[in-house]
Amino acid sequence: MQFTVTDVPERERFEARDETGATAGVVTYQLTGNIIVYTHTEVDPAFEGRGVGSTLARAVMDDARARGRTVVPVCPFLAGWLEKHPEYAPIVARSTRKLK
Repeated sequence: MQFTVTDVPERERFEARDETGATAGVVTYQLTGNIIVYTHTEVDPAFEGRGVGSTLARAVMDDARARGRTVVPVCPFLAGWLEKHPEYAPIVARSTRKLK
């Protein structure tokens, strides 16, 4: 199954849709200047296990890279996905705080 990912800036989210136009999943964000904070990823239960989350993650990260944005991955799903995709590390904000 193919999914098309589209930025919907008026709703501050990216949407993944299937061939019929049904919304399979979304990634919400907050954009401030050149910094984009991805806050939440949600996949419709009817589409779970079909790679929607990974498709969304790759699409939003490719979009951020193409636009020269710095990414702050607040969403746990996206943060975990990024651990497996170090090719995006140059555009991901990292904390400078030391953990105790």
